[in-house]
Amino acid sequence: MIFLTYILIALSLLCSTSAWAQNNKLNLFIWSEYIDPAVIQSFEKTHDCKVTVDLYEDNESMVARLEGGGASLYDVVVPSDHIIRSMISQKLLAPLRHENILNIKNLDPRFAGREYDPDNKYTVPYQWGTVGLYVRKKPGETIDETWGLLFDARKQIGAFLMIDDARSAIGIALKYKGYSFNSTDKKQLVEARDLLIAAKKRSLGFEGGVGAKNKVLAKGCRVGTVFNGDAVRGMREDPDTYYFVPREGSEIWLDNLAVPARAPHRGMAEKFINYILDPKIGAQVANFNQYATPNKAALEFIKPEDLKNPVIYPPPDVMNKLEFVKGLGHRTAWYDELWISIKSK
Repeated sequence: MIFLTYILIALSLLCSTSAWAQNNKLNLFIWSEYIDPAVIQSFEKTHDCKVTVDLYEDNESMVARLEGGGASLYDVVVPSDHIIRSMISQKLLAPLRHENILNIKNLDPRFAGREYDPDNKYTVPYQWGTVGLYVRKKPGETIDETWGLLFDARKQIGAFLMIDDARSAIGIALKYKGYSFNSTDKKQLVEARDLLIAAKKRSLGFEGGVGAKNKVLAKGCRVGTVFNGDAVRGMREDPDTYYFVPREGSEIWLDNLAVPARAPHRGMAEKFINYILDPKIGAQVANFNQYATPNKAALEFIKPEDLKNPVIYPPPDVMNKLEFVKGLGHRTAWYDELWISIKSK
């Protein structure tokens, strides 16, 4: 009888341990080099859980993974602004329970309730920044700060990489031509397509922001199209490199935290989002990856030198030339068709 009691206790403990192991998990799917490992570790300690991190390099790969079964595997994903409407319409995201995310009050109103998710029903802003050119500069050289470094063979200063993102790449070409980043004028889109195809033939091809930054650092190319935070880290490694937003203007982007529709640990996911929105944790994230934070309450904890860095927090004259990528409804298909044409030529 005593022996049976011991067995029952052991089985009970085993079941309890198994249940803990099953529930106290978080599966995070995020861009590479985009979160401080120390934040992951502190979240694990605070919530007595285990976090698994998988990485992606572009929104399309992330969405394809969710469509292929990842919506029931991952608990938190980090989509960019322009892809969110499509993800919502495809029912890839779960509504957020705001009662579990009280720190949402810390958001800067400029970044809360954007047009793709007016009530932040599905998403919470994570980081924001710009797309520009990361360049290796020769001593005494004066560089014309224009997208012409990609699109005008006469201005080309060496090998270059274009960004491997449909909306960003096409939008950049549109801005160079003097059009809106979000143009739906077919004639203008054809011009952008032709410009990108011609540039592609003179380039090293398309690359993600991190990869382009690494190739500039390794002297594999002189110009890379990158996200500003990648460039800040690169400039810290090599002072002969620098970043600028070309004079024609560019993209301002806003990445978000979201919970996939069939997330296995939805409660833990919302705890994680609330944790990231804590002012000190939000600042820790921004101080690590050196992108700008949409968390207004976190600003007092940001490194003063980062707050003053125009690469991270652009001055008004640069901000006035930036456009958010907008959802285009059925016209998004036009961009998809253009991108297939550009990549296949």
